[in-house]
Amino acid sequence: MLYDVASGEHRVLQGGPSDTCPLSSPDGSRYVFIRRAEQGDKRGRKQPGLELRLASPSTASSAVIARIRGLVSASWSPDSRRLVAAIPVGEPDEDVKIVEHLPVWFNGKGYVYNTQVRPFIVDTDSGDMVEIGLGLDWLQVSSVEWSPDGRYIALIVSYDEKRPYLSRLYVYDALREEYWVVADRLSGYGEVAWSPDSRGIAYLGHRLERGFATHNRVVLFELSGEEECLTCGLDRNASNTVNSDVRGPSCSKRLAWTQRGILFLVSDQGEVKLYQASPGREPSPLISHRGGVVDEFAAPQSGDLVAYTFMTPVTPKELYLYRGSRATRLTRYTESWVRRHKLSSPTRIVFRASDGAHVEGWVLEPPEGVNEKGWVLYIHGGPKTMWGYGFVHEFQVLASSGYTVLYVNPRGSDGYSEEFADIRCHYGERDYQDLVEAAEYAVNNLGLSRERAAVMGGSYGGFMTNWVIGHTDFFKAAVTMRSISNWISMYGTTDIGWYFVEDQICCTPWKNPERCWEKSPLKYMDSARTPTLIVHSDQDYRCWLDQALQLYTALRLHNVPTRLAIFPGENHDLSRSGKPRHRVKRLQLILDWLNRHVAGEKQGNN
Repeated sequence: MLYDVASGEHRVLQGGPSDTCPLSSPDGSRYVFIRRAEQGDKRGRKQPGLELRLASPSTASSAVIARIRGLVSASWSPDSRRLVAAIPVGEPDEDVKIVEHLPVWFNGKGYVYNTQVRPFIVDTDSGDMVEIGLGLDWLQVSSVEWSPDGRYIALIVSYDEKRPYLSRLYVYDALREEYWVVADRLSGYGEVAWSPDSRGIAYLGHRLERGFATHNRVVLFELSGEEECLTCGLDRNASNTVNSDVRGPSCSKRLAWTQRGILFLVSDQGEVKLYQASPGREPSPLISHRGGVVDEFAAPQSGDLVAYTFMTPVTPKELYLYRGSRATRLTRYTESWVRRHKLSSPTRIVFRASDGAHVEGWVLEPPEGVNEKGWVLYIHGGPKTMWGYGFVHEFQVLASSGYTVLYVNPRGSDGYSEEFADIRCHYGERDYQDLVEAAEYAVNNLGLSRERAAVMGGSYGGFMTNWVIGHTDFFKAAVTMRSISNWISMYGTTDIGWYFVEDQICCTPWKNPERCWEKSPLKYMDSARTPTLIVHSDQDYRCWLDQALQLYTALRLHNVPTRLAIFPGENHDLSRSGKPRHRVKRLQLILDWLNRHVAGEKQGNN
């Protein structure tokens, strides 16, 4: 969609299959975007699945620049003639897989053992692509950005396949065709933005000071390597980590450097705010709506306006414009849908945990006229994400079906201090206590029934659901999704397992397997009694299918009422980006399970 800020008119630019990632040229005369391509040519040969296309805002037609397998990052040259692009190259063997690299596969991408993401300069008129050589045998480029003066290109490059979370900041001199390393051993989101004068680079990431629990920070690098951290005193994550299941595909930048300052998002106690910072000055909120989430943003280099999307728990994302210290809503695409449905507004709660810390959460009750059947403690994934003021369609479905939803941010969650988020080596300890104390608080202070309680969650939330059913009989039903049940098998079978488990659980299967096993929910299935629905996808390479199968087998052998639902062709993101029919089926299975085991309604055969 193209929105004219001056006239208020907007129109659709393209209507092809899965058109995504529009990127306008600096002069505004053209833009590139990605379109899903038809697989196979007339001779039956397999072709790359995406097209990089070039178009003009004045016409709906477009031309193919290149067929590619993906686009990780891209940036226009200031003259609007070329792109620097990070593009995946290589493909898996069509038949027998001969693997010599890590990881074997990656969630949402499939087999990637032969794939590297390499940097190219692309002529948008001819389609010619020239790779930028960095002298590395193995590399994955995550972010590229052309300097405003046109001379330099900044690149964030992962260079060690055994430690892919480590990156370097390279600068490539496009005039001399030379490169150098500005900073090493970086990690985090790894996005870059040039200063308007092309003398400095803003970096969004960290150096693993607290492992993967470290907050992303905005760090400035001079081309000589000198650095300044702008957000180290903020003690909040400079990124958007609020959970929502209504986001579409997005290629929005997380970082922008305008004439008026550096823009970035900050997660803060369930809200996401747009912050602004400048060298030598403390960061401060620029756009901060109470009780909501700034989800994406874009700004011209002048910085005189900001376009952004915003959502609340009862309103999905809409487009807004910030100009002259005033915010204006531009679109109302979801307004009629909201009017047609009964939506509930959450109530914020805060309780004091047994160690004295304050734990924040929200309660979403059924809308007026809907009888309550019971309630659900819903645990988020991550663990370094957060519940908050994002729109969660699933919560509204549960509430409209008669279930109160309790969702809290236990230790390990984002939106608070790094110390609050850091539960490395201690999964299932203080985080578990926060959750069971939240459940007791709900019964004792919110009037929720002890006899009609369920627990559910996905990913880390699935791990914690599995942990809960092995440690308490408080809940009458459980739903565990894309979960972890065994850290030993998780270590060696998943896309991030070998380094994620070492960082978060502090174990490896051959050095200290007893610790991996001690932290595995599967160890405690002798104590499990809670009827459990297990939901998993057969292409979930983040938490592979073996995690669900091991849990299902253990529960069935212990005569625990259990059902396993395997979704074909889906990955770890089923609940957020799965096929519509599968997302509907998943919700139906969850409601059927709760209706039977919490509300006591009779259903079909187990």
